[in-house]
Amino acid sequence: MTTQELANRYYDLFKQRQVAEIYEQLYSVDIVCTEPEHALAMGVPTITRGIEAVLAKSKARQEIIAEVHSFFSSEPVVGGSYFSLAMGRDMTLKNGQRLQLAEIAVFGVKDDKIITETFFY
Repeated sequence: MTTQELANRYYDLFKQRQVAEIYEQLYSVDIVCTEPEHALAMGVPTITRGIEAVLAKSKARQEIIAEVHSFFSSEPVVGGSYFSLAMGRDMTLKNGQRLQLAEIAVFGVKDDKIITETFFY
């Protein structure tokens, strides 16, 4: 699978909100996720290594969300073995806080799998 094909598959699954399938089908077991330094203030680690840790982080985030009102993703932009998406969502947390998030995600691809993901927000 080319980087473009993988990026297109990611985009198609994301639009359908099939995040579990993204992790299962497209991520390397050795994935490394990088979040910005200010994520620490929200209790999010800046570096997460391995698919099990990334899945646990994703689950923890989902558990604090009461409702997702809308979400978006740009079409992927591919450069070499990387692709990026602008993405975000409007949601209400279980504590009642309404939150709109927008970010740029950059994914590194090797051997038909996503091996790195870096978020900018």
